[in-house]
Amino acid sequence: MNYNFDEIIDRRGTDSVKWDAVGERFGRNDLLPLWVADMDFRTPPFIIEALRKRMEHEVLGYTFTSEAWYTSIIAWLQKRYGWTIQREMLTFMPGIVRGLAFALHCFTRAGDKVMVMPPVYHPFFLVTQKNKREVVYSPLVLRDGQYEIDFDRFKSDLQGCKLLILSNPHNPGGRVWTPEELAMIAELCAESGTLVISDEIHADLTLPPYKHTTYALVSEKARQNSLIFMSPSKAFNMPGLASSYCVIENEALRHQFQAYMEASELSEGHLFAYLSVAEAYSNGTEWLDQALAYIQGNIDFTDTYLRTHIPGIRVIRPQASYLVFLDCRELGLSQEKLVDLFVNGAHLALNNGTTFGKEGEGFMRLNVACPRSVLEKALNQLQNAINQ
Repeated sequence: MNYNFDEIIDRRGTDSVKWDAVGERFGRNDLLPLWVADMDFRTPPFIIEALRKRMEHEVLGYTFTSEAWYTSIIAWLQKRYGWTIQREMLTFMPGIVRGLAFALHCFTRAGDKVMVMPPVYHPFFLVTQKNKREVVYSPLVLRDGQYEIDFDRFKSDLQGCKLLILSNPHNPGGRVWTPEELAMIAELCAESGTLVISDEIHADLTLPPYKHTTYALVSEKARQNSLIFMSPSKAFNMPGLASSYCVIENEALRHQFQAYMEASELSEGHLFAYLSVAEAYSNGTEWLDQALAYIQGNIDFTDTYLRTHIPGIRVIRPQASYLVFLDCRELGLSQEKLVDLFVNGAHLALNNGTTFGKEGEGFMRLNVACPRSVLEKALNQLQNAINQ
């Protein structure tokens, strides 16, 4: 089946954060939104149909974890990543960020040090701060158009940290970490006694020819000292269903986390959370392959357009995901003026680069998971704003 990613779908009036919260967040309502990390494509029809079919029963009673939820995840991880897990290793979570907060409370105390690697997904440090843990920043290095880890700095910063929150693949930089890089992280974290949370929500969006490596597979030290957070919500455009899961191979860590989650019934999912995951992983390969090809085309289109018409802005080419970090430093603008250019000049809503830490100064994050005609319109508006 061929899926239509060129279709323009009006999302206004659906309480969409991306579309309906623009006025509140940016101060004006006439902006083209290319910020929040969901897609403007239809959620896959086989997922919608499964939800619709269940709704026809017309009794939405209490539910428990379905067998299909377990088997679909186990099969997907084996087929996609060569990772063999057992059902007892799985714990449902109502979203990755919520799961992060739960893990902070389970494995750390107020005042403990937690390390992040900016520029990075902002809830990593915001949730940590709000829960009264100390954030240790170990910045990535931008070299030859890609982010890298300065392992000397990393090792030094890691000392005394109870937890490392790893973005794997990285957001907003789009790096797919190599097995060697992940193994080095595992080695250093084992030495320092630092537990690793690997957020792999963008794993299914890894773009060919790159291959995602799940953190737990790089070494025995990684396997025994990690929590792996995953979800089909990004790849299959259904984040509103708040359905994620955690995989923990270490039995002691698993029992500790599951006991914490079960004590407050935090690992109890809702009917559609289980159903949607099973449907996505059971029937989603063809749709996802086509979506990734379209996204790759949008990234290529953006890169070519900027090189041709706006050479002062460079694409940090993502190896995974539809989020593109734009290097705007050659424009020579302060961050305030850069944001003003996009918002009040180009009438575009993108993520301010400094949202991801001070290392994002001079950058903006662009979401290209939209019809190409919309992307072209946005880039035309940006070119006109710069020319004026």
